[in-house]
Amino acid sequence: MSTLPNCPQCDSTYTYEDQAMFVCPECGHEWSKDAPEQSESSIKDANGNPLEDGDTVTVIKDLKIKGSSQVVKVGTKVKNIRLVEGDHDIDCKIPGIGAMKLKSEFVKKV
Repeated sequence: MSTLPNCPQCDSTYTYEDQAMFVCPECGHEWSKDAPEQSESSIKDANGNPLEDGDTVTVIKDLKIKGSSQVVKVGTKVKNIRLVEGDHDIDCKIPGIGAMKLKSEFVKKV
C-alpha cells in the first residue's frame, strides 16, 4: 500500500490520485505527482540560512525606501519577521520607519 502525500495547501490527509495529479477534496488544490516536495523553510537569508516566522534578522545593506527620502541603514535589527509569498518575501516592522516588506537576500539571521 502506497502512502499519499498530505496537501501542501491545507495539510489534509484525504488526498487522492487522479491520473498524473494529486487532488485535495477539502480545499480543491491540485498538484503534479512529479512536483518536488516543498519545504516550509524554502526562504533563505543572504548566507543561505533558512528563515522562519518570528526570527530576528539584520539588514546587510543600506536600503532606500521607494517614494521617500528615508533609508534603512545597514545593521538595523528587525525582530519578529513574517514570511510571505512574492518577490519581497519578508513582512516586518522596522523601528523608526514602520511596516514594510523586505527581500530575504538583503538580510542575515541573527
